Amino acid sequence: MTSALLPVFQPASMLFEHGEGAWLTTTDGERYLDFGAGIAVNALGYSHPHLVGALEQQNRKLWHLSNVYRIPGRERLAERLTAACFADVAFFANSGAEANECAIKIARRYQDTCGHPERWRIVTFDGAFHGRTLATMAAGGNRKYLDGFGPAVDGFDLCPRKDIEAVRACIGPQTAAIMIEPIQGESGIRPVSHSFLRQLRNLCDELGLLLIFDEIQCGMGRTGYLFAHQEAGTAPDIMSLAKGLGGGFPIGACVSTRHAARGMIPGTHGSTFGGNPLAVAVANAVLDIVLDEALLAEVRRKGDLARAHLDDVAGRFPDLIVEVRGRGLMLGIKTTHTSQEVVDALRTHAKVLTIAAGDNVTRVLPPLIVTDEEIHLFAERLDQTLALLSKRAETQIARQGHY
Repeated sequence: MTSALLPVFQPASMLFEHGEGAWLTTTDGERYLDFGAGIAVNALGYSHPHLVGALEQQNRKLWHLSNVYRIPGRERLAERLTAACFADVAFFANSGAEANECAIKIARRYQDTCGHPERWRIVTFDGAFHGRTLATMAAGGNRKYLDGFGPAVDGFDLCPRKDIEAVRACIGPQTAAIMIEPIQGESGIRPVSHSFLRQLRNLCDELGLLLIFDEIQCGMGRTGYLFAHQEAGTAPDIMSLAKGLGGGFPIGACVSTRHAARGMIPGTHGSTFGGNPLAVAVANAVLDIVLDEALLAEVRRKGDLARAHLDDVAGRFPDLIVEVRGRGLMLGIKTTHTSQEVVDALRTHAKVLTIAAGDNVTRVLPPLIVTDEEIHLFAERLDQTLALLSKRAETQIARQGHY
């Protein structure tokens, strides 16, 4: 039967009915260990009682209010987010791409307000992924996403990811800002060095540019710090958030210093659904948990445990695993097989869910509340799956030799 859905996805065939913690259960009763967390979205797992309670309580009150009215939960969420980082103000959207659109607009408007309307271009980096809108696709610069949609939106200059002198050479009289993910997710879990992030901060200060950190995937406790850049001991002027912020409920945020957002006055930006009562109720419930330093310390410990297991598995399969990458519970396994092959094999033979990424990297993104036992189980099932793939490869080579 032909689906009525626009055919832009290729979903796996099973149908999930419910989830609990790090586990999903199909309509047939099969259980899958989820180490993809909806691409780092279900940060606190499935059916977390505190999130469910917050949603149910708000569900009986108000679902939606236009932004022409005050929403107390939205104000509280903004206060809590900004108190936890460098920022002074927050704007709430529906997604990460919308949060990045807001960040881009803030940067351009800032330069215009400061008397530099000619400064509107933004330096971005190879391997970046900032969203699927026309502007954020252009910011990422990946031809795979751009091809077929006409001329790319102008205003973005792509630069090497590790060379500060190349960044300096990329900056011109029209440059307004620099935008980077502290850990690139979509292109294959590629952490940016702390020293490079600090160099970018110094360069922006020197040249009067704004620095934007895209923490849509790496933020909200994923690395064992509330925000990944905090480990580097530096801060941006603007930051985009989404994914884990709502723990599964759609919400994005763009937070900024008041100085950087000086040009954003009534009418310069908006959203119909952004920051609605349901979304902010759940996001506030997420913050109740991830603001706890004890939880963040546990994420760091469990990240070390997961990394140690992955390194052990890599040692047993040197012909399959090229490298283990990442920080905290944002890890990646680069293999000689394509990432989709590994993801499919884990799902089919081990009932483990992971996420494919670029550079033949399989993303390992368990919920932050994953247990030690579940990490051990994942490592066991990964080991078994790689053994199967290795045996298949040997059989194929033997057949080729026979012919």
